Amino acid sequence: MILFLSGIVIMALSGLPGLLMSSQDHRGQAFAEILALLGMIISFTGLLLCATHARETVLSAPWSIPGGELLIRIDAISLIFLLPLLLVFAMTVIFGKDYWPQSQHPENSRKLRLFHGLIVAAIALVLTAQNGILFLVSWEIMALASYFLITTEDDLEATRRAGFIYLVATHTGTLALFALFALLDLSCGSFSLPAAGTLSAGALTTAIFLLALLGFGLKAGIMPLHIWLPGAHAAAPSHISALLSGIMIKTGIYGLVRITSLFATIPLWWGWVLIVLGVITGIFGVAYALAQHDLKRLLAYHSVENIGIITLGLGLALLGRSTGLSELAVLGLAGALLHVVNHALFKSLLFLSAGAVIHATGTREIDRMGGLIRSQPWTAALFLGGAVAICGLPPFNGFISEWFIYQGSFRALIDPRLTLSLAILVAPVLALIGGLALACFVKLFGIVFLGAPRTPAAASGHDATLLMRAAMLVLLAACLSIGLLPWLFAPLLNNAALAWAPLSGSDTIITSMTSLIWIGILGTTLILLSGLFSWWLHRRSHGVEAQQPTWGCGYLWPTSRMQYTASSFAAALVKLFRFELWSREHGGKTKGLFPHRTEFASHTPDSVLDRLLLPLFRVLAKAATWLRTWLQNGVISLYLLYVVLTLFALLILSAR
Repeated sequence: MILFLSGIVIMALSGLPGLLMSSQDHRGQAFAEILALLGMIISFTGLLLCATHARETVLSAPWSIPGGELLIRIDAISLIFLLPLLLVFAMTVIFGKDYWPQSQHPENSRKLRLFHGLIVAAIALVLTAQNGILFLVSWEIMALASYFLITTEDDLEATRRAGFIYLVATHTGTLALFALFALLDLSCGSFSLPAAGTLSAGALTTAIFLLALLGFGLKAGIMPLHIWLPGAHAAAPSHISALLSGIMIKTGIYGLVRITSLFATIPLWWGWVLIVLGVITGIFGVAYALAQHDLKRLLAYHSVENIGIITLGLGLALLGRSTGLSELAVLGLAGALLHVVNHALFKSLLFLSAGAVIHATGTREIDRMGGLIRSQPWTAALFLGGAVAICGLPPFNGFISEWFIYQGSFRALIDPRLTLSLAILVAPVLALIGGLALACFVKLFGIVFLGAPRTPAAASGHDATLLMRAAMLVLLAACLSIGLLPWLFAPLLNNAALAWAPLSGSDTIITSMTSLIWIGILGTTLILLSGLFSWWLHRRSHGVEAQQPTWGCGYLWPTSRMQYTASSFAAALVKLFRFELWSREHGGKTKGLFPHRTEFASHTPDSVLDRLLLPLFRVLAKAATWLRTWLQNGVISLYLLYVVLTLFALLILSAR
């Protein structure tokens, strides 16, 4: 524990030496990177020692804050969230050395590295704090550090707007968490979290769950609480987006897992609420992703989609606990927790790959790219690996966690009650989400990397540097290791299930892993054969110069404009969800035999933020302005009347 906390302190302070140096002194960047990686190694060593010596490690010390106690615990649930945190942080540090060097960004590089280390330390404390006061302090530090990272380029209006929306959303969630821990204090008489399964159902149970759903759901991005997520992930530097999407939003999932573990009995409707929210979040998250033409906003909506998948698994686990079906609970929880790890790995890989593309082309617009596989073969191959993983296809890791959720959905048929048997619908919903995700990434990879370059910047792009490639390769290797050797992670998932609830069917994890052995063997064979075939094609085409660009239906003189765009490729699928997306289309109509030049563009605003909340807030702002003008008109006699009326009202209330 001392090693773990020492590493956390080093990471938290890693950006401080550079902050004290001049913005022109590049040694500050080197100090920050060395200290960050050193702190990560020390914390990782401490975690391994904790994991090998005991199921949980606890540190308790007095704290002068009223109601507070320095109570930190590392158990299997914390480990599942902490391990990807440290790995992804290290890879973003390595990637950021060449992606965001201080020589090119002297105005904000020091601020970025300061809060880069601070947010990781805060997240680590959130994942280990067992006292409500310590949890809330860590949560607020994490929220503020996220805000400053999102607004790294605060000279841009869109960035400031995304940061402000995030700040409002995250503090709304924090208010809900204040109320949540106050109710927990009333229930158990202390701000320290009780042991798992010790809280009995009571009058406050429903309020605690709903507050947890609001506070943690806002951080996780569960629809319709996702309003901050697409803009924030798009505005932040790409390696920071990898950390926010892969790690930070999972603290919301951690909170839901931890709070639900406290109760001895789980109401049946809790599981159904999470399943319904998971269905909405997963389907509409990927639908919004299909409609995007901004590379990072597209990936951000896929984070929403994967939060939906995790929520489905957690909903099945709660149903299993409510009905006493331990196998259903274990499979649902194992799928949710493993998908937390998997999403952290492949989404970080995708954001880093997207960062390499943006670094080379100078744009996030998909329709201004094209043909990048020629100038960025490494980035294209790594992005393709991440795309296969996020689509849930074997032999990558996304398939393994979704396999558990499928198995859990099928196990729901064991119960004779009709209501629980309806959980079988989770399987076709998960298949639909996977199919739409596959279509989205076929669109994305095809338009970005295949075809002909659409702009001079795309034609003259450069591949990622050696350090950037190394960071992405490590994440790809981690995705493959879970996909090919999933049984290595069975003990950790088994311990996490036991830490969440005393479940008797924990051996179900090992049984399900055993059934995946042949898939791992076939996957390894497929990768080897694909690699050999690609090598043979490369050798065969070596020295042969292409005479024509990509074939265009027999047309002999194609141009770069005669290609699918992000809008046209996904138009048919987007129209299936027009009842929710309400995409705006501009232009595109031609008249006559010899029409004039015309252009077409489409835009899909977020239904919750752009069509509901922002118009509502504008109306409220106008009403507040009118009320202020009417009340504060500069007439002193009216102000005195307000005072008299207020005193009169107080006298009436006190008389009662």
